[in-house]
Amino acid sequence: MASTNASKSRQLSGSLKGYLILAGLVIASWLIFKILTPNNFGSFNNILSYFQASLIATVGACGFYFVMVTGMFDFSIGANIMLSAIVGCVLANKFNLGYFGLIIGCIITGTIVGTLNGFFYVKLRIPSMIVTTGLALIYESVANYMAGGIEQTLPANLRMFGAMPGDIILALISCAIAYILLNYTKLGTYTYAIGSNEFVAKNMGIDVNKYKRLAFITSGAFFGIMAILTISYGSSMVAVTGMASMSRNFVPTMGCFFGMAFRKYGIPLQAIIIGEFVINIIFFGFIALGAPTAIQDVITGFALLIIITLTTKVRKGDIVK
Repeated sequence: MASTNASKSRQLSGSLKGYLILAGLVIASWLIFKILTPNNFGSFNNILSYFQASLIATVGACGFYFVMVTGMFDFSIGANIMLSAIVGCVLANKFNLGYFGLIIGCIITGTIVGTLNGFFYVKLRIPSMIVTTGLALIYESVANYMAGGIEQTLPANLRMFGAMPGDIILALISCAIAYILLNYTKLGTYTYAIGSNEFVAKNMGIDVNKYKRLAFITSGAFFGIMAILTISYGSSMVAVTGMASMSRNFVPTMGCFFGMAFRKYGIPLQAIIIGEFVINIIFFGFIALGAPTAIQDVITGFALLIIITLTTKVRKGDIVK
């Protein structure tokens, strides 16, 4: 009993430390840009809009965490979002299925993409980065064919999830589902076990391939939800080819890195939510400064590398993959 109480106390202390670090990052990033550009940045309404924008990538990052925590990666994130959004938009608009077509089309397409990723990864037995890169080219081509070379625009009466409260409700429901799956189901327990030591997990009787496929399927479904938020917020989607969709990989991936870094504090999903918020504060801060896009990308990349490095303490003798 005493040892259980001590363990809970240490866990609470670790979580509190994690929350304090995250709060410090939010305040520091806001304060830096507020000092640099006091008139164009950081008002209450601005902060609210940064948070709203961050919710889009937060949903995808929560799903991607299931893949990353098992030691795999996915380069087809952008292609999945693009294809899912176009299918949802086509069903909602051209087939007059409204919100039903948008939601079902995006989520089912995202889930199918995740299923294919998991299937080919397990069957081909080659690194997930290579599999998903190859499949991304195919998803881009399918999206381009479905769009017919035309920009797909979501009608104004179907953009409920692009503004409050629709976007916040959908994002909160998604995060709650991710939290339950991660903490109260076999999927969460086994993905952590596989990520910690795949060989030991297999010897414990865990069907590693099955749970890796499930991780990709779960991730795909969340990218489908992210597609709903993306096309509702941006109102349209253009199908691109030649791996141009990979630019959409960056933000959810960086949010997921926050989750991996703060996993040791026991708050990975909370870190993803706040981490994506920090990324958006930095992004909009550079916009307020009027910095060129190339400079924004360079400084944002360095800032995030510094944050992740400082929050990820590698012990002596650990292998960094």
